[in-house]
Amino acid sequence: MSHTLAHFDTPAARRPSLMRRGLRPALAMGTLLLASGLAMAADSLSHADSSFMKDAAKAGNGEIEASQLAQTKAKRDDVKAFAAQMIKDHTATADELKALAASKNVTLSDKASLGKRTKLELIKVGDDDKFDQRYVESFGVKAHEDTVKLFQKASTDAKDADVKAFAVKTLPALQHHLEMARTLQAAVAPSAAPAASR
Repeated sequence: MSHTLAHFDTPAARRPSLMRRGLRPALAMGTLLLASGLAMAADSLSHADSSFMKDAAKAGNGEIEASQLAQTKAKRDDVKAFAAQMIKDHTATADELKALAASKNVTLSDKASLGKRTKLELIKVGDDDKFDQRYVESFGVKAHEDTVKLFQKASTDAKDADVKAFAVKTLPALQHHLEMARTLQAAVAPSAAPAASR
């Protein structure tokens, strides 16, 4: 019996076990490298492209929040109709942007930017009879001017093909929103329209 055990308990007999133990760290290292490679692929998106998606999400969130407020506070039917269109269009764009961001491993905020939240608070206060004017000026014209510039830059400068395609596809609708807002501003606050369109 002891002879038999001694026969099997030799360096040669132990070698497969040692080899298996040696393979484990190698396999673990390979898995780590693979995971790192995938992470690097996800992180290969340029900072500018990532920032664009985050800024676009915040801009859209601001439009939706302000337009939801306009649905309850606006006096004019044409302002309420504009707000309803903004909610519909910006919600659809936000859903598309979320899917794109998820595919690029980019986390988007579900809130408006600090600047837009401040403007939102400002249009809430004051004379209710002038709410329509404040909404159209701040979130109809000015916000869309800023968003159009953001998308124009991404449509030419974005490095990622999918990000650029999203910007190019969305830009015409945003430009149309701006035209609508300027027309509405001329009706709501005629004296403000020339300054906004310059």
